[in-house]
Parts: sequence; structure tokens; C-alpha cells
Amino acid sequence: MRPAVFQSTPPPRPSPVKLGVDQVRAWFGSHQVLHGIDMQIPEQSVTAIIGPSGCGKSTLIRSLNRMHELTEGARLEGRITLDGVDVYGKDVDPVLLRRRVGMVFQKPNPFPSMSIRDNVLAGLRLTRSLDRSRAAEITETALRGAALWDEVKDRLDTPGVSLSGGQQQRLCIARSLAVAPEVLLMDEPCSALDPVATSRIEDLIHTLKTTYTIVIVTHNMQQAARVSDYTAFLLTGELVEFSETNRLFTSPRDTRTEDYITGKFG
Repeated sequence: MRPAVFQSTPPPRPSPVKLGVDQVRAWFGSHQVLHGIDMQIPEQSVTAIIGPSGCGKSTLIRSLNRMHELTEGARLEGRITLDGVDVYGKDVDPVLLRRRVGMVFQKPNPFPSMSIRDNVLAGLRLTRSLDRSRAAEITETALRGAALWDEVKDRLDTPGVSLSGGQQQRLCIARSLAVAPEVLLMDEPCSALDPVATSRIEDLIHTLKTTYTIVIVTHNMQQAARVSDYTAFLLTGELVEFSETNRLFTSPRDTRTEDYITGKFG
């Protein structure tokens, strides 16, 4: 019998595609890490990417906003689209793309020399798009969006690194929200957090998906089952299965998926 967390729930209603992944292959030097990935990621939903270590999860998510290409020797073939537009097209500015497709990393990474307020506004300053007359409004809106405002509103000038680990991760989410993205990528956002902080982030993800399209990489299958509408299972750089989360965990189509979620390997 599978754990109760995997019991079937009603499938999400279909949504328009926000991100399209078409025959994507990726390399680091001569080592190929992704092999012909095809996915259609619906808007205003949570898509989880699961699989054992080294299966290509982080490479895939970093390809969605062209962070993969920042690694020396990295290259990619295939097509990734945002609202139908090829994000690797010659006319696409990667900096502006990363405003539309934000990223939250595995470990909280607030800028150590900056206050809470300046951490929130850092992305806007980097892209020279900060409207100073609206700085206070943007700060509050972003912190509220990250469920952090009430905890820090009276100490916005204190260093961001003075916050707890979970608060720091929510501060990093606020920094991403401040630039008004359409998509939020999360690469193992809870792996460095305790259970209480993890629960706060998961609650936040449920709230944020009403506004944003979220793609989360997680090694925790229970977390994928709790937070996501859709789940993709990767194995050795191949997409084994991609479907509604409740279907993947209760009626997987591929025996490799069943073996993974029942703990036969991992």
C-alpha cells in the first residue's frame, strides 16, 4: 500500500501552456545530461520535477530561463518557448527574460551587505528599472507576496542575513517577486530548511500559484505530491513520465516511475 499522501485527488483543470519544452538536449562539454525532453507546462499551476540525483533536474530548470548557458562549456539544442516565443531566439535579451522567469535557489542567498529592503529591490536596481517613487510600495507588496511583511516591517534596514533560514528563503522569493515575473523557478527551495520553514514555503507556493506559473525541482516525493498539480519524472536525463500529479503517483504508466515512487531505487 502506498502512503496516504499519494491518494488520488481530482485532477487540475487544463490551463493554457506557459512554457513549452520541445526536444531539448543539453551538454556540459562532451557530457550529455538531457536527452530530448518534451513538456508543456500550464500557466498558473505548480509543476514538480522529480528524480534521483544526477538525473538532470537542475539542468532542465536552469534551461528554462537560460541560466544553463552561463556555465562554461554548456550548450543546448531544441526549443524552449515562453508564451509561444523561443526564449533562445536571437532577439531575446537574457536579462529581460530572467525578469519574466525568476529563480529561487537551493540555499537562501540574500546579499550579505544589503538590508532587507535593499535585498528586495536589488533585482530592479540591477536592471535599472527601479521607480524610486514606488520603492516603498514595491518593497511592501513583494514582502507581502512572500508572506514576510508582518515579520520584518519594523526592521527593513537590518541586514537580510540576520533573518532565519526560512525567512531568508522567503526574502529571496520576495526579491524575485519584486521584478514582477510571470514564472517562478524553484530549485530545491526547501532542502536547507527545517520542517516548520518548509511548511511555510509550501503554503506560500499554494498561494503564489494563483498569480504565477511555478516550476519546482524537489528530491522529496511527498513534497511534490503536496504542492504540485503536475509532476515530471526524470531518469538519466530522459523524461520518463509527465502527467497530473495525482495520476502519476497513483497510476503511473511506466514501471520505472512506479519503482521510483515506491522506493525500489533512488
